[in-house]
Amino acid sequence: MVKFKYNLENILNIKYKMEEQAKTAYGNANQRLLSEQDKLKVLFDKKAFYQEQLRKLMISNLNIQEIQRNENGVEVIKLYIKQQEVAVKKAEQQLEIARTKLNAAILERKTYEKLKENAFLNFIKEYEDEQRKEIDELVSYKYNSPADNLEE
Repeated sequence: MVKFKYNLENILNIKYKMEEQAKTAYGNANQRLLSEQDKLKVLFDKKAFYQEQLRKLMISNLNIQEIQRNENGVEVIKLYIKQQEVAVKKAEQQLEIARTKLNAAILERKTYEKLKENAFLNFIKEYEDEQRKEIDELVSYKYNSPADNLEE
């Protein structure tokens, strides 16, 4: 029996590898985004802590140095929050780029899989046509053999 051999099998294998790399890159980008979001949450928590401390200090005995230190802490945390929000946005953009690349890799792989499937279906059709032709030749030879003509 004839074996099916797909000419673009190497390219299809490369497409599988590219898809796996894109999945890995997407996973890394997603992990980075989650990490940046966690850092942002920690900063918001610190800000809330400093604001609560500041509120408590203003209610109790007025200690100007302590109040000023907490106000400075709140301002610094606000600056860090702005920087972290930029980092989160950047991570979101990187995630979107990785998602786009992943979708493109999946589309390419599916295209080559479809081409392979079509090539296989053509191979099957050609093989079946060849088998039918051989059977027809055998049948026609059997019924039209010279030995049969001599008996008549």
